[in-house]
Amino acid sequence: TSESVILYQIYTLANWPIMNPSYSAAAVLLLLGSAQSFSSQFPHSSRPFQVTTSNALFTSQARTLTLNSSKSDEEAKVEKKNAPGHDVRSAGVAQEMDPEEMKVQQAFGEHQQNAPKLDFATSVRTLVQYNHGFAVMSTNSKANPGYPGGSVVGFAPDENGRPVFIFSGMSTHTQDLLADPRCSVTIAAKEFKGAADGRVNLMGKVKLVPSEEREALKDIYLAKHPGAFWVNFGDFNWFRMDEIEDIRFVGGFARAGNVTPEEYAAASPDEISAFGMHVANHMNDDHMDSTIAMISSQIPGLDVSEAVITSVDSLGMYVKVTRTPRASDQPQQFKLRLPFPRKAEDRKDVKNIIVEMTRSAAAASKEE
Repeated sequence: TSESVILYQIYTLANWPIMNPSYSAAAVLLLLGSAQSFSSQFPHSSRPFQVTTSNALFTSQARTLTLNSSKSDEEAKVEKKNAPGHDVRSAGVAQEMDPEEMKVQQAFGEHQQNAPKLDFATSVRTLVQYNHGFAVMSTNSKANPGYPGGSVVGFAPDENGRPVFIFSGMSTHTQDLLADPRCSVTIAAKEFKGAADGRVNLMGKVKLVPSEEREALKDIYLAKHPGAFWVNFGDFNWFRMDEIEDIRFVGGFARAGNVTPEEYAAASPDEISAFGMHVANHMNDDHMDSTIAMISSQIPGLDVSEAVITSVDSLGMYVKVTRTPRASDQPQQFKLRLPFPRKAEDRKDVKNIIVEMTRSAAAASKEE
């Protein structure tokens, strides 16, 4: 469909800057135009997305070109000279992409678009469930009206994915919540290292838990925070985000959108993700060459020098790779999706699938 075509164009364009630092400002303008075209043609699309780029230079150049289109050349020169920014010698210099590199990136874009991924609701539910148990809570400040108050807080999700907290009565966020329960909680993925990794923002109302429900929450909280001896303190209060009103999810570059509270409540955590990092660590420590071979097998021409698995779920793996593009001597890092040939059902199945993929990649390499 035309919707799919535009989405593919947006996806491919959004990923090229990650892989090619010589990407021109004109191409970024094309990317922004494609996004605007999609929004205008499909205002009610069920496919949430958000275009992001890993290089601020491209955004800066695009902004400069857009603003300067209505000014004289002389005005534009003066403004550019006085504008704040980094002195990048190659800024504004568009370089043609090597034809072979173009083919590789097109193959990469097609592969990534077709690679199975967890749906957004399952991704969010999984991120919250298997988190390290800490988040940034933003409350409406009681002491400084009109300003948000930010705190790093411990939490544990209950069986419905609702964050549960236990706060001291003296904490500022406790006082803020008692005065106004509206707040947001930002949770980053356990493996979070930067903008290419997942995070979610839950907005809603955090209220005191009824006394008859508090005892049952101790086991839930202690499972996530075994050393939380303060759960038995009388001057600590149990809170829970009972009313989740909005959910904003960013799964990485070019993968972002909203999940409704109903979708979130209906979703279940991906069971493979519970032990996925153990698999990832083993592969990274002992079998990185196998991961590199699997990538080369699935995306011919995409030669990477390093491949670090950052997460494993029932449908595949996310891998942070390092490669040097053709006709370039500058290595770059980006994350890609390496899908399984089928859905994994348990730990043993994950092992069997990875062994199958490794053998298939080795056989393909011999045929070449």
